[in-house]
This record gives sequence, structure tokens and C-alpha cells, in this order.
Amino acid sequence: MDKFDIANALREAGLMLTIAGDNPYKARAYLKGASSVESLGESIETIIKENRLTDIPGIGSSLAAQIEQLYKTGELPVLTKMREQLPPGVIELSQVPGMTLKRIELLSKELSITTVDELEDACMKHRVCKVKGFGEKSEQAILEGLRNQRSTSKKALLLHARPTAEQLVKYLRAALRSEQVEIVGTVRRWHEVVDEIKVVVATDDADHLWQAVENFPLVVELIEKSESVCRVKLVEGLIAEIVVVPNFHVALVEHTGTPYHFNLLRERAKDNGIELTAEGMFKKGRKLALKSESDVYLHLDLEPIPPELREGDDEIQQAESSFDDLIHIADIQGMTHCHTTYSDGSYSIEEMALGAQKMGMKYITITDHSPAASYAGGLTLDRLKQQWDEIDRVQERVDIKILRGTESDILADGRLDYPDHILEKFDIIIASVHNRFKLNHEQMTKRVLTCMKDPHFKVWGHPLGRLLLRREPIDCDVEKILDAVAESNAAVEINGDPHRMDFEPRWVKAARARGIKILISTDAHSLRDYRNLEFGVHLARRAGVRRAEVLNALDLEDFRAAVCP
Repeated sequence: MDKFDIANALREAGLMLTIAGDNPYKARAYLKGASSVESLGESIETIIKENRLTDIPGIGSSLAAQIEQLYKTGELPVLTKMREQLPPGVIELSQVPGMTLKRIELLSKELSITTVDELEDACMKHRVCKVKGFGEKSEQAILEGLRNQRSTSKKALLLHARPTAEQLVKYLRAALRSEQVEIVGTVRRWHEVVDEIKVVVATDDADHLWQAVENFPLVVELIEKSESVCRVKLVEGLIAEIVVVPNFHVALVEHTGTPYHFNLLRERAKDNGIELTAEGMFKKGRKLALKSESDVYLHLDLEPIPPELREGDDEIQQAESSFDDLIHIADIQGMTHCHTTYSDGSYSIEEMALGAQKMGMKYITITDHSPAASYAGGLTLDRLKQQWDEIDRVQERVDIKILRGTESDILADGRLDYPDHILEKFDIIIASVHNRFKLNHEQMTKRVLTCMKDPHFKVWGHPLGRLLLRREPIDCDVEKILDAVAESNAAVEINGDPHRMDFEPRWVKAARARGIKILISTDAHSLRDYRNLEFGVHLARRAGVRRAEVLNALDLEDFRAAVCP
């Protein structure tokens, strides 16, 4: 077995253990082991022969022994056991909303259902409602779940699509022994939700490439294949398109940006007496030298346009000057909007502070939830005092400055969720909507406007409260609210949580047009969530945000002055 066969077996075991409700740590160990094995840069055979499996991150002695057995015999006992215990098709069926293991077992036993298509057919023929434990409402709910699943099945969060795309690129580079393989399209432009993964490849051996694509372990179906394009379906329903291109550097420009972006470049090229085609750039019949994709822009007297901005909007005008001050991760000096074990975080104040300090941050804002968020352990006044006392103690042991903050609920009537005499003592107040999301347009607008006019308010947190592919943004008059934010000299948050990524770029641009400052946060509930910073920064770059517009790109004293209630 090669590393991909082993990874697939480990992943299947992990998924089945999760569905069966087994020990979550055990299930995660198999899933993590699958990813670790899959990303190995050397032969699994060599590693096993040299007894180095436990040197691989995420693989302990127990899992190493099972991998060795799997390699030698083709058997993974835990997977064999789970296949015997669980009904056929359980992994696919468990993805349908409302389909619990118990329900899957019932329908497998009574109707021999093993696929999603069989489930839909049985519902359409009203066979499911006749099974004990189901009814007409259950049947309709399953059909509705299937429809919703299909409407989003071609979409994926960037959080999930980007690692898969990177894995595919790494695999193809190794298979082709070439570096001319790259992610393009919406994944490279850092769109929060993507319809597909797109990869461009420069190669003279398309047959070898297509064979490698079909052997990629995450491929479950070949959709179409021609001389220059191959489309495949991956394990979680995402589509990957691989394109063979004649000129790699032009392809990076053409396929990363929208068609509108490339058309703008071609028009500019034409005005300059240059022909820009997929094969290259030509002037008076002479092919211009291209050593990188940046050269495409430089030949047009433009600054190289960052991938995030290639939307066919106003980026050509921007590129006539400089992008040097476009926000970068290195510009961020403070980790903001961080939760601890005082509310719904996983780490203590000290652990979160040290984690941010290790990243080179100069300050951190501890913004645990306010009392109304009782479901998230919102802090009562007594607990808040305990937290402040602990912040004082921890401050003596760390170099990073810890700022006292709160993520205060915006209550239904627009008030902030602490009395004024407490609000005045915070270093920073992030105000967010966490409940009653279905207020109508007028009610929600009034609610948020009321909060924006509170003199203590300084940052509008995850402004529209959306959860990507799960919950729509709140219904409100964003333009009117941004006017109020501008008048109050407050800021809006770009929330880097990849399940939120809120504000979207069009509203960030609207905020910038009003001179409103930006806070780029991680909304971190764990040390791992500090990685959300890159999602927030890239979203800001899509909106053209500059360093001077970002509050937490300021030094400590300037930041404190800007956010103090």
C-alpha cells in the first residue's frame, strides 16, 4: 500500500468512529494521522523499514503499529470492525441534515437504503414515512435537507477548500517533478466561499498529468477530460478543475482574476500596442520576455496587482500607483477579540497572552462574552471582577500588554450589556449581535443604530452576524448604520473566523469611503484560532484596506487611545 491508500483507510476509520459516537480523541487521532501520512515527502515504505513512524507529527506508538500492520497486511482492524458494525453507506448518508446513526440503521434495516439517491427515491415514494419512528413531517424534513444540501454541495468554505487545493498542488508537483503547478481562481483570491478548486499546469505530457489527477486519493469521480482540461469530484463534493496552459505566467494572471480583470488588461495592452494572449505577450510580432506573472503587469506600466484585488473593479487605476501600503500580516501589532476560559474559550488568560506574545504581538485584548450570552458563559459582574484581578496577576508574568475588554451583546433594544459605570472601565468594547437574528429590517436597523450612538461603543463586532453556508446576514440598513458609525468615530471589525469572515468586502469598501477605521480580529477561542488572522487580513486586502486604516496595526498607545470608551 502507498501512503494515499493508508491515508484513505485511516480517514474512513476516523469518520466512522465519529459517526458511531466513539471517543472523539480516538477519532481525531485517525483523521490527523491520515493528513500526516498523506503529506509525507518521502516513501512510507522507507519510513516503516527505518522504524520512524513515530517521528511523524500526530502519530504515536499505537497508531504507528496499526499503520505498519495496514501496510504489511492491507488490514486495519478498527476499520474492519466499524464496517461490520455500521450500515453500508453510513458516511454518505450521515452528511444529510437530520440523518442520525439511529435513523440510518432503521432505514438500512427496513428499506435497505445505502445511498443518498436511494434515500431521496424512498422519500419521494412515501416509503420512509411508513417506517416506525418516522412520519410525514420527518420525510419532508429529510427531503428539505437533501435540497439544502444540494444547493450548497458545490460550495465550500475557504477554510476547507484551500488546504485541499494546496494538497492537490503539492501532489501534482511531486508527480510531474515540476514547480509550474499553481492554485488560481477564487481560492487564490481568498474568497470566503468557493464553488470549485482551480489549478493551472504547464506541461508537455498531459497524459501523465491526467493519470496523476485520477490517482489523487481524494478523487471520487472523473467528470470530464479533454486535451487541456480535466474536472473531477472530490470526496466532500467539491469540484476540482485542472487546466493545461501554454504560458504559465500569463495563465496565473488570466485564471487567478475574473474574466473582467483579464479583459481590462487586454484593453490596456492593446492601447500600448501589445497583444496579450494565453500564449504570451507580443509587441510588433516580437514575444516579450516573461520571467514571472509580475512581468505581465510591468510590461503594461502597472504595479503587479495582488491576487486578492483581481476582480475587474478599480484595481487598474490603483495599480498606476503603489500597493506597498496594502495591509500585510506583518503589520498587525495586536491580537484582538480573544476569548478565554472565563467564557467560551479553551485556554486561560495567561496561555492566550503567551501565545500572542510568541507570535510577536505587542498587545492582546481579552474580550470574553457579556452576561446576556449565558450560553457562552457570559461574565456576571462578580466573574468580571475575578477576571480583571487575574489579568493584573498575569500581566506581571508576561511582556505583552493585556487590555481589559468585552464582547458585549447588543441587546434587543440596542443597549450594551453592562451598566455604564462598568462600561467606562474597559479598555475596549466590541459590540455584537448574538440573538434575535430574525428581527425585521426596520427593527434590526433601529436596534443596531441605537447601539452605534452609545458613547461607549467603539467597535462593531462581526457586523452582520453571518455564518457562511449556515446563517444569512442580519436584515438591516447597512448604509445608514455605517453613517452612524462614522459620526461616532468608531470602527468596524473584519472578523477573521473563517466561518464568519464578516464584513464582506463591499461593506468594508463602504466603511472606508466614510473614513471608518478597521479592526482585523481573530475572534480566537483557542490558540489555534490565532491562525484566523490570515483570513481576516486577506479579506481586508480584497477590500483594498491600507495599513493606516487598521487600528491594530497601531502601536500600543495609539491603539489604546483609539478604542478607549
